[in-house]
Amino acid sequence: MNTATECVRPDAPVIVIGNGPVGQTTALLLAHWGIATIVVDQRAQRDLVGSKAIAQQRDVLDIWDVLDGAGRQIAEEGVTWSRSRTFYREHELFCTEYVEDGHTFPPFVNISQSRTEQILDERIAATPLVDVRWGHRVDDIVQHDDHVELACETPEGRVTLRAAYAVACVGARGNEVRELLGVEFGGRTFGDRFLICDIRADLPGWHRERRFYFDPEWNPGRQVLIHPCPDSTFRIDWQVPEDFDLEVEEETGRLDQRIRQVIGDRPYDIVWKSVYRFHSRIVDRFRVGRVLLAGDAAHLVSPFGGRGLNSGVQDAENAAWKLAAVLHGMAGEELLDSYHDERYAAAQENLAITGATMEFLVPQTEAERARRLDVLERAVEDPAARSEVDSGRLAEPFWYVDSPLTTPDPARPFAGRPPKGSVPPPSPGVLIPDAPIEDPATGTETRLRVLARRRITVLTGDAVDAEALREELLRLGRAVPAFRAGDLGGEVAGRTGIRDDEVWVVRPDGHLAATLTSPHAIAVNAAITRVFGSRVSTTVPTARTPVENVFSPS
Repeated sequence: MNTATECVRPDAPVIVIGNGPVGQTTALLLAHWGIATIVVDQRAQRDLVGSKAIAQQRDVLDIWDVLDGAGRQIAEEGVTWSRSRTFYREHELFCTEYVEDGHTFPPFVNISQSRTEQILDERIAATPLVDVRWGHRVDDIVQHDDHVELACETPEGRVTLRAAYAVACVGARGNEVRELLGVEFGGRTFGDRFLICDIRADLPGWHRERRFYFDPEWNPGRQVLIHPCPDSTFRIDWQVPEDFDLEVEEETGRLDQRIRQVIGDRPYDIVWKSVYRFHSRIVDRFRVGRVLLAGDAAHLVSPFGGRGLNSGVQDAENAAWKLAAVLHGMAGEELLDSYHDERYAAAQENLAITGATMEFLVPQTEAERARRLDVLERAVEDPAARSEVDSGRLAEPFWYVDSPLTTPDPARPFAGRPPKGSVPPPSPGVLIPDAPIEDPATGTETRLRVLARRRITVLTGDAVDAEALREELLRLGRAVPAFRAGDLGGEVAGRTGIRDDEVWVVRPDGHLAATLTSPHAIAVNAAITRVFGSRVSTTVPTARTPVENVFSPS
């Protein structure tokens, strides 16, 4: 690393490398915190082709919703499953029904990545703090004590951009940037390939159900997954042999036959098709000096369960609020080390979950093949065996239970990973439950997570004097909003489960940092200090720059 001492004025506080959905989200969330970015991408323009990552998870829609309602628009345009059906050969093993459960967003929404990118582009176009520059290929990265320099090849010639920090969101094929940063990308690549076809067809009864077939007679020994998408479009994934040749498949008419084996003798149009391999890989460092890695640039997992893009968006949120805290002077640079701690652990969990799924879907040894066959055969008649059938555990947020930013609470221990489709009870590290509230500032209807994503937030039980606690924290040099649950709306206490004598400290990404019972303001302040790392400014704010406004959306 270069140790130049001369202070260089950056072109922007942050440069985002890569303008895919993770890069878009990173830039928009930094703008949400008042931080300007330059977004560079080596492509000449947006290539809106194919469905790609289609399954957007509830809590990711929640993150996008702070971006001028992007999450709500994606949910409204997408397709929500009402059921998920799983088959083995000619037998239907089980069907999971999804019902309205009172949440703002459904568990999953299917919509093409291309449309998601368009919606995020619309938000970027309306955001002066984001400057997008296409046709910029980063071919050198030089780090200094106070900034990072990115050398880019452009159609007009070579340019150098400078920033305080950079976030690399260069995707699965970002090998050049990973090499420039000197990170290892260890893991494995699976031998079998997968064929995707997006087809448009009239399939009555299929438009709100996901179908997963193990070993159907029309793809023996392998599996097929079918997802509904908007506009009568269906995404079909076939597991195919390693030597599969799509061009030959089309020339011989076998592709048409393959599709008709699924949908029957009815008209259809192919919207997009592709062949790809699955990978399980992770970089050894998510932070390299002044550069953070996010999304597929940092980790690759198989798509069963929709953990790729969803996890990348959660990377983006984690990186954005921490960079904003550092750039606003509320935390020292060591806070960025926790980005690696938290998101590396999240990626490791995703690799473990998807690795177990791939072991079941693509067994590599005789023992694995025998176990899979035994489970599937037993599941036909024995309902108890069906829980062993692994077609993917759907994406969920990671719980920062062991994070250095989290204050443990013996009274609220983490209950461990919950059953599929459920969430753990509130405890330090867990995403706060949502609830409709009345905005204390405007009196309008909003949600608890929207309020939480404005800054550090203190929430108290009804037996705690929130105003007195806020005043005590202010005397300690900590100006944060403190709200009594009962004052926010009738559903908050019930939805969250906060106890009357508790005080909760909520991070800017909606995760619980601490749950404290009958605490003194000193303990609350210590928990907040822990969220921001060891070097946190405790200066009493002036009238011009109150702390509660420094870390708020622009």
